[in-house]
Amino acid sequence: MVSGMKFSVAMSVYYGDEPAAFDRALKSITADQTVMPDEVVIVIDGPVKPQINDIIEKYKEQYQFFKVIKLPENKGAGIALKTALENCTHEIIAKMDSDDISAPARFEEQLKILEENPSIDIIGGNITEFIGSEDNIVGIRAVPQKNEEIYNYMKKRCPFNHVTVMYKKSKVLEAGGYIDLFWNEDYYLWIRMAECGCNMANTGTNLVNVRVGEEMYKRRGGKKYFESERFLQKYMRMNGMISFRTYFINVSLRFIMQRLLPGRIRGWAFRTFAREKKD
Repeated sequence: MVSGMKFSVAMSVYYGDEPAAFDRALKSITADQTVMPDEVVIVIDGPVKPQINDIIEKYKEQYQFFKVIKLPENKGAGIALKTALENCTHEIIAKMDSDDISAPARFEEQLKILEENPSIDIIGGNITEFIGSEDNIVGIRAVPQKNEEIYNYMKKRCPFNHVTVMYKKSKVLEAGGYIDLFWNEDYYLWIRMAECGCNMANTGTNLVNVRVGEEMYKRRGGKKYFESERFLQKYMRMNGMISFRTYFINVSLRFIMQRLLPGRIRGWAFRTFAREKKD
């Protein structure tokens, strides 16, 4: 067991979240964990379904370490994440989404690595992806484990599965924290943390089971999403992280995927080329 390292969990929830999935997500980071968090910070991003409020109240009664911040209007993921981060008490913060399921030993595994390697500033891991039933695994997104591998991978793709990360609050704030950027707040943050010289790692194990579907792939397309992706590529190019050739290839591939392909075909392409198949 890990001892002496207190940590917070940062989450946000909004109107579109399904109560049953939210309840399952909360259970996975509390009752189902081998190491319980010392604090769970939930940002309610604008009005939510009454059942969501009921679930939060249930967990607040059961666990005294729940802290809830309500935003009167929906501000979007970037602002909600920024608010959650700023309201976390502890230096170590674990990210969690409102509809996914953390593996039972997730926190214990990450804390052990941080305890044994105090120079690591952020530690993530792989995800499995499921549709419908939790055991209906349709894909695995594996990410590189070592710092140098992560830095190189970052030049082409996001090197962390956001829902799996555990990081040091001071290092995230040093890099400027979360900045609102349509569906890319996390990738933008990792790039800026890399610029600050942060030490990065991934466990190489599956830490979170992620709920997916056609709607997720539809969100990863369209003009607004492509423009945020192109902004990141331009940012890396202007700051010397990638060459013009890499910039051109990255933007061209994203244009095809996000602007030209219909949502259904985009989903097939993601599952076929950007995910590993379950054995």
